Amino acid sequence: MKKKVLLILLAVMPLLAGAQPSWVKKATKSVFTLKTFAADGSLIGSSNGFFTSANGDAVSNYTPFKGATRAVVIDAAGKEMPVVSIVGVNDMYDVVKFRVSGKTQPLAISSASATVGSQAWLLPYHEVKNVPAGTVRKAETFQGEYDYYTVALTMPANTVSCPLINQMGEVIGMMQQPATDKDTLNYAVSARFADSLKISGFGMNEASLQETKIKKELPDNIKEAVLALYMAQTQQDSAAYAALIEDFIHKFPNAADGYMYRAQLEAGANDFAAADRDMEMAIKNAQQKDDAHYNYARLIYNKNIFQTDVPYDKWTLDKALEEVRTANAVNPQLMYRQTEANILFAQKKYAEAYDIYNELSSTNMKSAELYFSAARCKEMLKDTTSMLALMDSAMNMYSKPYLKEAAPYLWSRAQARLQAKKFREAIADMNDYEELMKANVNDNFYYIRHQAEIEGRLYQQALNDITRAIVMNPKETLYYAEKASLEIRVGLYDNAIATAKESLSVDANDSDGYLFLGVAQCLKGNKKEGIQNLQKAKEMGNLQADNLIEKYK
Repeated sequence: MKKKVLLILLAVMPLLAGAQPSWVKKATKSVFTLKTFAADGSLIGSSNGFFTSANGDAVSNYTPFKGATRAVVIDAAGKEMPVVSIVGVNDMYDVVKFRVSGKTQPLAISSASATVGSQAWLLPYHEVKNVPAGTVRKAETFQGEYDYYTVALTMPANTVSCPLINQMGEVIGMMQQPATDKDTLNYAVSARFADSLKISGFGMNEASLQETKIKKELPDNIKEAVLALYMAQTQQDSAAYAALIEDFIHKFPNAADGYMYRAQLEAGANDFAAADRDMEMAIKNAQQKDDAHYNYARLIYNKNIFQTDVPYDKWTLDKALEEVRTANAVNPQLMYRQTEANILFAQKKYAEAYDIYNELSSTNMKSAELYFSAARCKEMLKDTTSMLALMDSAMNMYSKPYLKEAAPYLWSRAQARLQAKKFREAIADMNDYEELMKANVNDNFYYIRHQAEIEGRLYQQALNDITRAIVMNPKETLYYAEKASLEIRVGLYDNAIATAKESLSVDANDSDGYLFLGVAQCLKGNKKEGIQNLQKAKEMGNLQADNLIEKYK
């Protein structure tokens, strides 16, 4: 029996020796170990991977990159290369494609799927005498063109993300994390899938990508790259966003967009000379000259409106007007005309600005904003009747129940109606505003509405609102004075006395507290105490007290 077993082993051994494919020695030069590090330099994780192009493209599993600020790969010769950028990620299959600095020796990736029953070899990071081999048991298609392989083999330790290679030395898959070290069935995700990963314009801000701080590679397609820049404005921190813009300019040096985005950053940092140079470069490179001139005009306009404390003589409103008119001459656009009107308004050329706003209100740009802008022109031209009519037109762009976007126009019309002494109409707007913004209104809102209600002779509503203001801000003694004054006005003397005493409990040095306490007491018939309190108010410097003392004496 022993002799028979020995004969079988002797027969198998030549097959095992011959099973070592000829491509192994060369292929091991393409496999590496990966190490990732946190910001403090501590090691986060390690794995394996392999190169897929001669210019540094590589693939591995994504898990070690989460939380990492730096990563390196170490090839079979011991050469260390830094990871310079993330090219693409798929968190579901735990796959990442990235790029290292330096020339690399890639593995060939099979363009065809491995057939079930075919043999495949798992190539570890370092060369071994007998490369583990197994049989493809299953090939499940995903995303319509890629395969997820089940392979009958046991994975050696530390071989996650190592390549699974066919008889011809082409990679068919990348090994996935096994459930246990003793599993005899293991899995590999398509190498073509891993190598196809890239970041789209929208994908730049995906949650999975945000989990690593390593730089992300811009898409090769310029439209996608421009979209990535646009999306990154609000999603990335300022340093990462600035670095992304520099990457864009380096990758697309003849595109206007990078210079325009960089100019916006420079203008935001008050470096207007640098911003001006970049905008000139953007205009020079732009295929759509009108867009570049328009963005130049907007930068200059915004500087003159919001950054007036930093002088830059070249950027005047006249220059902004020249640029936007150039844009409109190249390619007439309604939004260019609106910006022209905004600039004219800033130049106090209200009649000219109004003419443009009025013109635009008869186009498909008609909006509450346009009517409101036209109303402001009429306000500055002292045409109150037209101003109120335009405010009405702005609100007519909405219907009840109002959406929150109507709130600013409601509030503006309420203020305009107050100035025009249309108090009850103003109160109606404030009521609608409160309904829309109930969670955001503060004590000042109720104080203002209370004043309008007094002018509109809605005294009970006014008392309710000044009480609300006190509840929201009980330390503001002005509100107590206003409430006590109104209570005296409507003959609620006991209430006024209580309100004045409450004010004095908040601030014993409040002269208005003594003033209204004294008046209420005098009107109630208690002139002795009333005049004493009026005298205290006078001693505190209250200018009304002297006349009231004479009146009630």
